[in-house]
Amino acid sequence: MRDLRMHRYLAFSQLHKPYGMSKMGVFDALSGYRGTQIMHKTTVGRKPKKKIYHRVHELDRVMELQKKPSLILELKSLIQSQKTESLLLRDLEKFVGFVQKWNYMAVIEKYPSIFHVVGGQSDKSPPAVTLSEKAKKIAALETGARMQMEPILVRNLRKLLMLSVDCRLSLETIELIASELGLPSDFKNSLILKYPQFFRLNEVYGREYLHLENWDSSLAVTAREERLAQQGILNSSGKSWRAKLSKDGNFSGPYAFRLNFPAGFRPNMSYLEEVQRWQKMDLPSPYLNARRFEAVDPKARKRAVAVLHELLSLTMEKRLTSAQLDAFHSEYRLPARLLLCLIKHHGIFYITNKGIKSTVILKEAYDGSNLIQKWPLLEFRDKFVGLMGRKYGNLCAEASSCVVN
Repeated sequence: MRDLRMHRYLAFSQLHKPYGMSKMGVFDALSGYRGTQIMHKTTVGRKPKKKIYHRVHELDRVMELQKKPSLILELKSLIQSQKTESLLLRDLEKFVGFVQKWNYMAVIEKYPSIFHVVGGQSDKSPPAVTLSEKAKKIAALETGARMQMEPILVRNLRKLLMLSVDCRLSLETIELIASELGLPSDFKNSLILKYPQFFRLNEVYGREYLHLENWDSSLAVTAREERLAQQGILNSSGKSWRAKLSKDGNFSGPYAFRLNFPAGFRPNMSYLEEVQRWQKMDLPSPYLNARRFEAVDPKARKRAVAVLHELLSLTMEKRLTSAQLDAFHSEYRLPARLLLCLIKHHGIFYITNKGIKSTVILKEAYDGSNLIQKWPLLEFRDKFVGLMGRKYGNLCAEASSCVVN
């Protein structure tokens, strides 16, 4: 019995080994990652143990809260894209499909403070939907928000290219995350061609690529390094950041990441010691060319985590779907078993399957369900969605303050 308990303890320790786990990960492509199954010797008839992926309900709620606001913002853009800034209800199906049409119709009916229906029975003209007067006042603020976003977008596009091995990305890959970056729909003409000193378009093997014209060392600073510099940690001496073993895995050092383990996770001492060793390990900059590192080098594996951290930091809401991350696999030299890498570092990243697709969220960017830092375009969207008259987590802190009288 004592040997059996010792065997179980060793199996549990191996299960929670964060950065050298050699066991097999199991992933359900339809529903997202469910658990890591550990195969080990057991008595006859016993099933192998599973490591449960601990859910963070506040971050799951982030995706739930976005469903209705996303419909509202998409319908707003659809209405504004029409020359008359009104959309015939009979044409709605043509733009969004038969099934989705009913979701939009429900939104139009539920929020007269945002959408106004004109024409119909008493009028000979066919019914159409337009923005309400209050909604039009707030929608007019989008132009100013877009102008404020431009320098942020140019900077982030340059950083995206600097992260890649050849300082280039296919335009198709950038388009895949354009909305997450905050790019306008016509960003090729309105942004890229506007800055020839930074960007160049070229065709490679039949695909259009965006190239970086000039390397700027001042941009090769990660969001993690900026945070540590503000805290006075990045350039501190070795003695000042030595610390005892932390129960939450956090470590005040220049190569450390901020960790936030889920409430139900109870790491043992062996796990925490391994985490602290990893936190102390030197961290090559993600802006160094990945070809300089061997894939088996532990520092290269830590650098891959830094690349993922920086990529998510460059998005507006600090999250991307698993498919979007995988699109950067070759250009960024991401780990072959990307999902397993994300799960090993569950103190940094969170994978939720509450949305339409599996989504990876940068934990440190959120306080509960609320995004901590919001760019101008997100602040504008909060004001517009505030017309719903309710508080939606990371949207408006108080909806009444968002309404224009």
